Amino acid sequence: MMFGSKAPEFVVLQAQRSDVDRIAALHGENFARGWSGHEIETMLDRPEATVLVIRRVGAPNEPICGFNIYQQSLEEAEILSIAVDTEYRRLGFADRLVRFAISALQGDRVKALFLEVDAKNHAAIGLYDRLGFRKVGERPAYYQGGDEGEAANALVMRLTLD
Repeated sequence: MMFGSKAPEFVVLQAQRSDVDRIAALHGENFARGWSGHEIETMLDRPEATVLVIRRVGAPNEPICGFNIYQQSLEEAEILSIAVDTEYRRLGFADRLVRFAISALQGDRVKALFLEVDAKNHAAIGLYDRLGFRKVGERPAYYQGGDEGEAANALVMRLTLD
Protein backbone atom coordinates (compact mmCIF):
# COMPACT_ATOMS: atom_id res chain seq x y z
CA MET A 1 0.00 0.00 0.00
CA MET A 2 1.37 3.38 -0.94
CA PHE A 3 1.86 6.05 1.68
CA GLY A 4 -1.29 8.08 2.15
CA SER A 5 -3.59 5.68 0.32
CA LYS A 6 -6.29 3.84 2.16
CA ALA A 7 -7.88 0.46 1.70
CA PRO A 8 -10.96 0.42 -0.51
CA GLU A 9 -14.28 0.52 1.29
CA PHE A 10 -17.11 -1.92 0.71
CA VAL A 11 -20.84 -1.52 1.19
CA VAL A 12 -23.83 -3.85 1.55
CA LEU A 13 -26.65 -3.05 -0.91
CA GLN A 14 -29.79 -4.55 -2.38
CA ALA A 15 -28.91 -6.68 -5.40
CA GLN A 16 -29.77 -5.39 -8.86
CA ARG A 17 -30.65 -7.36 -11.99
CA SER A 18 -27.14 -6.66 -13.24
CA ASP A 19 -25.80 -8.71 -10.27
CA VAL A 20 -27.72 -11.89 -11.13
CA ASP A 21 -25.05 -13.60 -13.25
CA ARG A 22 -22.32 -12.92 -10.69
CA ILE A 23 -24.49 -14.17 -7.82
CA ALA A 24 -25.24 -17.35 -9.78
CA ALA A 25 -21.52 -17.80 -10.54
CA LEU A 26 -20.57 -17.34 -6.87
CA HIS A 27 -23.30 -19.74 -5.83
CA GLY A 28 -22.00 -22.36 -8.26
CA GLU A 29 -18.43 -21.90 -7.01
CA ASN A 30 -19.47 -22.35 -3.38
CA PHE A 31 -22.16 -25.03 -3.43
CA ALA A 32 -22.41 -28.49 -4.96
CA ARG A 33 -25.74 -27.54 -6.50
CA GLY A 34 -25.48 -23.95 -7.66
CA TRP A 35 -28.49 -21.80 -8.39
CA SER A 36 -29.07 -20.59 -11.93
CA GLY A 37 -29.47 -16.98 -12.96
CA HIS A 38 -33.18 -17.68 -13.42
CA GLU A 39 -33.46 -18.94 -9.82
CA ILE A 40 -31.68 -15.80 -8.56
CA GLU A 41 -33.99 -13.58 -10.64
CA THR A 42 -36.96 -15.39 -9.11
CA MET A 43 -35.64 -14.49 -5.66
CA LEU A 44 -35.37 -10.83 -6.68
CA ASP A 45 -39.04 -10.91 -7.70
CA ARG A 46 -40.35 -12.54 -4.52
CA PRO A 47 -41.66 -9.92 -2.06
CA GLU A 48 -40.72 -12.04 0.96
CA ALA A 49 -37.12 -12.51 -0.24
CA THR A 50 -34.20 -10.12 0.04
CA VAL A 51 -30.99 -10.42 -1.95
CA LEU A 52 -28.06 -8.46 -0.57
CA VAL A 53 -24.65 -7.97 -2.15
CA ILE A 54 -21.38 -6.50 -0.96
CA ARG A 55 -19.32 -4.44 -3.38
CA ARG A 56 -16.57 -1.87 -3.51
CA VAL A 57 -17.81 1.69 -2.91
CA GLY A 58 -17.82 3.75 -6.09
CA ALA A 59 -17.31 0.74 -8.35
CA PRO A 60 -20.78 -0.23 -9.59
CA ASN A 61 -19.37 -2.04 -12.62
CA GLU A 62 -16.99 -4.26 -10.64
CA PRO A 63 -18.25 -7.73 -9.74
CA ILE A 64 -19.81 -8.15 -6.34
CA CYS A 65 -17.70 -9.79 -3.62
CA GLY A 66 -20.46 -11.74 -1.91
CA PHE A 67 -24.18 -12.14 -1.37
CA ASN A 68 -26.79 -13.04 1.25
CA ILE A 69 -30.25 -14.28 0.25
CA TYR A 70 -32.87 -14.49 2.95
CA GLN A 71 -36.63 -14.59 3.25
CA GLN A 72 -39.05 -13.62 5.95
CA SER A 73 -42.51 -14.75 6.89
CA LEU A 74 -44.35 -12.91 9.63
CA GLU A 75 -42.14 -13.17 12.72
CA GLU A 76 -39.49 -15.56 11.36
CA ALA A 77 -36.82 -15.34 8.71
CA GLU A 78 -34.32 -17.73 7.15
CA ILE A 79 -30.99 -17.23 5.44
CA LEU A 80 -31.33 -19.30 2.29
CA SER A 81 -27.83 -18.86 0.92
CA ILE A 82 -24.75 -16.78 1.63
CA ALA A 83 -21.31 -16.83 0.00
CA VAL A 84 -18.21 -14.68 -0.38
CA ASP A 85 -15.73 -14.81 -3.25
CA THR A 86 -12.62 -16.75 -2.18
CA GLU A 87 -10.46 -13.67 -2.87
CA TYR A 88 -12.39 -11.72 -0.22
CA ARG A 89 -12.71 -14.30 2.53
CA ARG A 90 -11.47 -13.59 6.04
CA LEU A 91 -12.18 -9.87 5.60
CA GLY A 92 -15.45 -9.87 7.55
CA PHE A 93 -17.72 -9.69 4.51
CA ALA A 94 -19.96 -12.59 5.56
CA ASP A 95 -20.23 -11.00 9.01
CA ARG A 96 -21.29 -7.70 7.44
CA LEU A 97 -23.85 -9.39 5.19
CA VAL A 98 -25.42 -11.24 8.12
CA ARG A 99 -25.38 -8.21 10.44
CA PHE A 100 -27.04 -6.09 7.77
CA ALA A 101 -29.83 -8.67 7.45
CA ILE A 102 -30.20 -8.90 11.24
CA SER A 103 -30.58 -5.15 11.51
CA ALA A 104 -33.19 -5.03 8.74
CA LEU A 105 -35.11 -7.94 10.25
CA GLN A 106 -35.09 -6.35 13.70
CA GLY A 107 -36.55 -3.22 12.09
CA ASP A 108 -39.32 -5.42 10.69
CA ARG A 109 -39.89 -6.86 14.20
CA VAL A 110 -38.90 -10.36 13.17
CA LYS A 111 -38.36 -12.48 16.27
CA ALA A 112 -36.10 -15.29 14.99
CA LEU A 113 -33.63 -15.89 12.17
CA PHE A 114 -32.83 -19.45 11.07
CA LEU A 115 -30.25 -20.97 8.77
CA GLU A 116 -28.82 -24.33 7.78
CA VAL A 117 -25.08 -24.82 7.57
CA ASP A 118 -22.92 -27.77 6.55
CA ALA A 119 -21.80 -29.44 9.79
CA LYS A 120 -18.26 -29.56 8.33
CA ASN A 121 -18.10 -25.83 7.57
CA HIS A 122 -16.30 -24.81 10.76
CA ALA A 123 -15.54 -21.27 9.59
CA ALA A 124 -19.22 -20.52 8.97
CA ILE A 125 -20.30 -22.21 12.19
CA GLY A 126 -17.77 -20.08 14.08
CA LEU A 127 -19.18 -16.92 12.51
CA TYR A 128 -22.74 -17.87 13.38
CA ASP A 129 -21.73 -18.77 16.96
CA ARG A 130 -20.05 -15.34 17.35
CA LEU A 131 -23.22 -13.66 16.11
CA GLY A 132 -25.32 -15.50 18.70
CA PHE A 133 -26.88 -18.28 16.62
CA ARG A 134 -27.46 -21.54 18.48
CA LYS A 135 -27.91 -25.06 17.14
CA VAL A 136 -31.54 -26.17 17.39
CA GLY A 137 -31.49 -29.23 15.16
CA GLU A 138 -29.71 -31.31 12.57
CA ARG A 139 -30.71 -32.61 9.14
CA PRO A 140 -28.91 -35.89 8.31
CA ALA A 141 -27.44 -36.16 4.80
CA TYR A 142 -28.93 -32.78 3.83
CA TYR A 143 -26.14 -31.61 1.51
CA GLN A 144 -25.52 -33.95 -1.40
CA GLY A 145 -22.35 -34.22 -3.47
CA GLY A 146 -19.89 -32.80 -0.96
CA ASP A 147 -16.37 -34.11 -0.38
CA GLU A 148 -15.83 -37.35 -2.27
CA GLY A 149 -19.55 -37.51 -3.09
CA GLU A 150 -20.54 -37.99 0.54
CA ALA A 151 -23.71 -36.40 1.85
CA ALA A 152 -23.12 -33.96 4.71
CA ASN A 153 -25.34 -33.17 7.66
CA ALA A 154 -26.77 -29.69 8.07
CA LEU A 155 -26.97 -27.95 11.41
CA VAL A 156 -30.13 -25.92 11.90
CA MET A 157 -29.25 -22.74 13.79
CA ARG A 158 -31.44 -20.03 15.29
CA LEU A 159 -30.84 -16.46 16.40
CA THR A 160 -33.39 -14.81 18.67
CA LEU A 161 -33.87 -11.22 17.53
CA ASP A 162 -36.23 -9.77 20.14
